[in-house]
Amino acid sequence: MKSSSPVIVALDFPSEKETMQLVEQLEPSLCRLKVGKELFTRCGPALVRQLVDKNFDVFLDLKYHDIPNTVARACAAAADLGVWMLNVHALGGEKMMSAAKQALSTNNGKTPLLIAVTWLTSSGQSELDALGVKSTPQDMVSRLATMTQDAGLDGVVCSAQEAQILRQSMGDDFLLVTPGIRPADAGKDDQCRVVTPERAMQDGASYLVIGRPITQANDPCKVLQSIVATLNT
Repeated sequence: MKSSSPVIVALDFPSEKETMQLVEQLEPSLCRLKVGKELFTRCGPALVRQLVDKNFDVFLDLKYHDIPNTVARACAAAADLGVWMLNVHALGGEKMMSAAKQALSTNNGKTPLLIAVTWLTSSGQSELDALGVKSTPQDMVSRLATMTQDAGLDGVVCSAQEAQILRQSMGDDFLLVTPGIRPADAGKDDQCRVVTPERAMQDGASYLVIGRPITQANDPCKVLQSIVATLNT
Protein backbone atom coordinates (compact mmCIF):
# COMPACT_ATOMS: atom_id res chain seq x y z
CA MET A 1 0.00 0.00 0.00
CA LYS A 2 1.35 3.39 -0.98
CA SER A 3 1.86 5.94 1.76
CA SER A 4 -0.47 8.76 2.70
CA SER A 5 1.99 9.84 5.37
CA PRO A 6 3.70 13.23 5.04
CA VAL A 7 6.98 11.78 6.34
CA ILE A 8 9.88 11.36 3.91
CA VAL A 9 12.79 9.43 5.41
CA ALA A 10 16.18 10.70 4.20
CA LEU A 11 18.40 7.74 3.30
CA ASP A 12 21.71 9.44 3.99
CA PHE A 13 23.88 6.32 3.92
CA PRO A 14 27.16 5.58 2.11
CA SER A 15 26.26 2.07 0.92
CA GLU A 16 23.47 -0.11 -0.39
CA LYS A 17 23.90 -2.55 2.49
CA GLU A 18 23.29 0.07 5.18
CA THR A 19 20.43 1.56 3.19
CA MET A 20 18.61 -1.72 2.76
CA GLN A 21 19.15 -2.68 6.40
CA LEU A 22 17.09 0.37 7.32
CA VAL A 23 14.55 0.06 4.51
CA GLU A 24 13.71 -3.49 5.55
CA GLN A 25 12.57 -2.06 8.90
CA LEU A 26 10.21 0.48 7.31
CA GLU A 27 6.79 0.19 5.73
CA PRO A 28 5.66 1.95 2.52
CA SER A 29 2.38 2.80 4.23
CA LEU A 30 4.19 4.89 6.87
CA CYS A 31 6.66 6.90 4.84
CA ARG A 32 8.30 7.81 1.59
CA LEU A 33 12.05 7.65 0.97
CA LYS A 34 14.58 10.27 -0.13
CA VAL A 35 17.69 9.35 -2.11
CA GLY A 36 20.30 12.10 -2.15
CA LYS A 37 23.59 12.83 -3.85
CA GLU A 38 25.92 10.54 -1.88
CA LEU A 39 23.77 7.45 -2.06
CA PHE A 40 22.89 7.97 -5.72
CA THR A 41 26.52 8.59 -6.67
CA ARG A 42 27.65 5.41 -4.91
CA CYS A 43 24.79 3.09 -5.84
CA GLY A 44 23.20 4.64 -8.91
CA PRO A 45 19.84 4.12 -10.61
CA ALA A 46 19.71 0.43 -9.69
CA LEU A 47 19.11 1.24 -6.03
CA VAL A 48 16.34 3.69 -6.90
CA ARG A 49 14.63 1.02 -8.97
CA GLN A 50 15.03 -1.44 -6.09
CA LEU A 51 13.26 0.94 -3.70
CA VAL A 52 10.49 1.61 -6.22
CA ASP A 53 10.04 -2.15 -6.69
CA LYS A 54 9.54 -2.43 -2.92
CA ASN A 55 6.51 -0.15 -3.38
CA PHE A 56 8.07 2.95 -1.80
CA ASP A 57 7.46 6.42 -3.19
CA VAL A 58 10.96 7.76 -3.90
CA PHE A 59 12.00 11.40 -3.81
CA LEU A 60 15.17 11.73 -5.90
CA ASP A 61 16.94 14.67 -4.28
CA LEU A 62 19.70 15.61 -6.74
CA LYS A 63 18.93 19.34 -7.03
CA TYR A 64 19.63 19.60 -10.75
CA HIS A 65 21.20 22.96 -11.66
CA ASP A 66 22.65 23.41 -15.15
CA ILE A 67 21.71 24.76 -18.55
CA PRO A 68 18.01 24.19 -19.38
CA ASN A 69 18.56 21.40 -21.93
CA THR A 70 20.83 19.40 -19.63
CA VAL A 71 18.43 19.68 -16.69
CA ALA A 72 15.45 18.77 -18.86
CA ARG A 73 17.14 15.60 -20.07
CA ALA A 74 18.22 14.67 -16.54
CA CYS A 75 14.66 15.07 -15.26
CA ALA A 76 13.31 12.89 -18.06
CA ALA A 77 15.87 10.22 -17.16
CA ALA A 78 14.83 10.41 -13.50
CA ALA A 79 11.18 9.96 -14.48
CA ASP A 80 12.13 6.76 -16.29
CA LEU A 81 13.29 5.35 -12.94
CA GLY A 82 9.74 5.55 -11.62
CA VAL A 83 10.42 8.14 -8.94
CA TRP A 84 7.54 9.86 -7.21
CA MET A 85 9.23 13.25 -6.94
CA LEU A 86 12.45 15.00 -8.00
CA ASN A 87 13.91 18.46 -7.68
CA VAL A 88 15.93 21.20 -9.31
CA HIS A 89 17.62 24.28 -7.86
CA ALA A 90 15.46 27.40 -8.16
CA LEU A 91 18.65 29.45 -8.48
CA GLY A 92 18.95 27.94 -11.98
CA GLY A 93 16.24 30.36 -13.05
CA GLU A 94 12.75 30.24 -14.50
CA LYS A 95 13.86 29.19 -18.00
CA MET A 96 15.67 26.15 -16.61
CA MET A 97 12.73 25.16 -14.41
CA SER A 98 10.22 25.56 -17.24
CA ALA A 99 12.34 23.31 -19.46
CA ALA A 100 12.43 20.66 -16.74
CA LYS A 101 8.66 20.79 -16.30
CA GLN A 102 8.11 20.55 -20.04
CA ALA A 103 10.40 17.53 -20.29
CA LEU A 104 8.35 15.69 -17.67
CA SER A 105 5.00 16.62 -19.19
CA THR A 106 6.04 15.17 -22.55
CA ASN A 107 7.70 12.07 -21.09
CA ASN A 108 5.88 8.77 -21.54
CA GLY A 109 4.45 7.13 -18.44
CA LYS A 110 3.64 8.51 -14.99
CA THR A 111 4.78 12.08 -14.43
CA PRO A 112 6.61 12.63 -11.14
CA LEU A 113 6.17 15.71 -9.02
CA LEU A 114 8.77 18.41 -9.71
CA ILE A 115 9.81 20.84 -6.99
CA ALA A 116 12.61 23.36 -6.57
CA VAL A 117 15.09 24.00 -3.78
CA THR A 118 14.96 27.56 -2.49
CA TRP A 119 17.50 28.32 0.26
CA LEU A 120 19.17 25.41 2.04
CA THR A 121 18.20 24.88 5.66
CA SER A 122 21.89 24.55 6.56
CA SER A 123 22.38 28.18 5.49
CA GLY A 124 21.31 31.35 7.23
CA GLN A 125 21.82 35.10 7.11
CA SER A 126 25.62 34.89 7.36
CA GLU A 127 25.83 32.92 4.10
CA LEU A 128 23.74 35.51 2.27
CA ASP A 129 25.89 38.29 3.70
CA ALA A 130 29.05 36.52 2.54
CA LEU A 131 27.62 36.33 -0.99
CA GLY A 132 26.85 40.03 -0.96
CA VAL A 133 23.11 39.37 -1.27
CA LYS A 134 21.13 42.16 0.36
CA SER A 135 18.24 40.00 1.51
CA THR A 136 17.05 37.93 4.42
CA PRO A 137 16.65 34.15 4.08
CA GLN A 138 12.88 34.62 4.25
CA ASP A 139 12.88 37.17 1.42
CA MET A 140 15.14 34.97 -0.69
CA VAL A 141 12.88 31.96 -0.18
CA SER A 142 9.75 33.96 -1.08
CA ARG A 143 11.33 35.32 -4.25
CA LEU A 144 12.51 31.92 -5.41
CA ALA A 145 9.18 30.27 -4.55
CA THR A 146 7.31 32.80 -6.66
CA MET A 147 9.66 32.13 -9.57
CA THR A 148 9.12 28.40 -9.12
CA GLN A 149 5.35 28.75 -9.19
CA ASP A 150 5.56 30.97 -12.27
CA ALA A 151 7.58 28.23 -14.00
CA GLY A 152 4.74 25.77 -13.39
CA LEU A 153 6.43 23.50 -10.86
CA ASP A 154 4.52 21.66 -8.15
CA GLY A 155 6.21 23.23 -5.14
CA VAL A 156 9.43 24.00 -3.32
CA VAL A 157 11.81 22.70 -0.71
CA CYS A 158 11.92 25.23 2.10
CA SER A 159 12.50 25.52 5.82
CA ALA A 160 9.38 24.92 7.86
CA GLN A 161 10.08 28.34 9.34
CA GLU A 162 8.99 29.81 6.01
CA ALA A 163 6.05 27.44 5.51
CA GLN A 164 3.37 29.64 7.03
CA ILE A 165 4.07 32.71 4.93
CA LEU A 166 4.57 30.65 1.77
CA ARG A 167 1.31 28.79 2.32
CA GLN A 168 -0.49 32.13 2.55
CA SER A 169 1.13 33.56 -0.57
CA MET A 170 1.41 30.43 -2.77
CA GLY A 171 -2.02 28.91 -2.12
CA ASP A 172 -3.21 25.51 -0.91
CA ASP A 173 -2.14 23.43 -3.92
CA PHE A 174 1.54 24.43 -3.91
CA LEU A 175 3.68 21.75 -2.23
CA LEU A 176 5.97 22.73 0.63
CA VAL A 177 8.59 20.06 1.33
CA THR A 178 10.40 20.84 4.56
CA PRO A 179 13.75 19.44 5.68
CA GLY A 180 15.33 20.42 8.99
CA ILE A 181 12.54 18.61 10.85
CA ARG A 182 13.50 17.46 14.32
CA PRO A 183 11.27 15.96 17.05
CA ALA A 184 11.42 18.01 20.24
CA ASP A 185 13.83 15.56 21.89
CA ALA A 186 16.30 15.42 18.97
CA GLY A 187 19.44 17.50 18.35
CA LYS A 188 19.87 20.01 15.52
CA ASP A 189 22.92 18.27 13.95
CA ASP A 190 24.10 20.55 11.09
CA GLN A 191 20.74 22.23 10.49
CA CYS A 192 20.38 25.92 11.34
CA ARG A 193 16.63 26.33 10.95
CA VAL A 194 14.73 23.45 12.54
CA VAL A 195 11.06 22.86 13.46
CA THR A 196 9.17 20.00 15.13
CA PRO A 197 6.96 17.79 12.90
CA GLU A 198 3.75 18.96 14.54
CA ARG A 199 4.61 22.64 14.19
CA ALA A 200 5.67 22.22 10.56
CA MET A 201 2.33 20.67 9.61
CA GLN A 202 0.41 23.31 11.54
CA ASP A 203 2.27 25.98 9.60
CA GLY A 204 1.37 24.53 6.22
CA ALA A 205 4.06 22.00 5.28
CA SER A 206 3.00 19.30 2.83
CA TYR A 207 5.81 16.84 3.46
CA LEU A 208 8.42 16.48 6.21
CA VAL A 209 11.95 15.30 5.42
CA ILE A 210 13.39 13.55 8.48
CA GLY A 211 16.76 11.82 8.49
CA ARG A 212 18.97 11.14 11.48
CA PRO A 213 16.26 11.20 14.20
CA ILE A 214 14.84 8.12 12.43
CA THR A 215 17.78 6.54 10.61
CA GLN A 216 20.17 6.65 13.57
CA ALA A 217 17.63 5.56 16.17
CA ASN A 218 17.98 2.23 17.95
CA ASP A 219 14.50 1.34 16.67
CA PRO A 220 13.84 3.38 13.49
CA CYS A 221 10.40 1.94 12.87
CA LYS A 222 9.27 2.73 16.40
CA VAL A 223 10.44 6.35 16.07
CA LEU A 224 8.72 6.64 12.67
CA GLN A 225 5.49 5.22 14.04
CA SER A 226 5.65 7.65 16.97
CA ILE A 227 6.10 10.64 14.66
CA VAL A 228 3.27 9.56 12.37
CA ALA A 229 1.02 8.99 15.40
CA THR A 230 1.61 12.53 16.69
CA LEU A 231 0.63 13.90 13.28
CA ASN A 232 -2.59 11.89 13.22
CA THR A 233 -3.82 13.09 16.62
